[in-house]
Amino acid sequence: MSNNRSGSFIGGMMLGATIGALTGLLIAPRTGRETRQLLKKSASALPELAEDISTSVQIQADRLSANARSNWDDTLDRLRDAISAGIDASLRESQAMKQQNAQEKSNTIPQHSDS
Repeated sequence: MSNNRSGSFIGGMMLGATIGALTGLLIAPRTGRETRQLLKKSASALPELAEDISTSVQIQADRLSANARSNWDDTLDRLRDAISAGIDASLRESQAMKQQNAQEKSNTIPQHSDS
């Protein structure tokens, strides 16, 4: 979850920086021609900025995916261990009950008396 938050934060920071730069250019005390030239330069840099943001988001998504896979593998391993332990316990209990039944049968065999 924190990876998702950091990816959102980075994206928001890049967007805020872009908006701030454009606002600064529009408010700056320059002539219209100078401002247009700066805007043109800024506009030409936007594809690169978009690519950087896209790359950052992709890296965060990859990290999140890898983390989810790792968590899933850990959960699956714990589940397998729990099932195995349950099967072992069931087999031990079954054997103990069979032994107990065998002992009870041998103790309850009727004795023949010669009367």
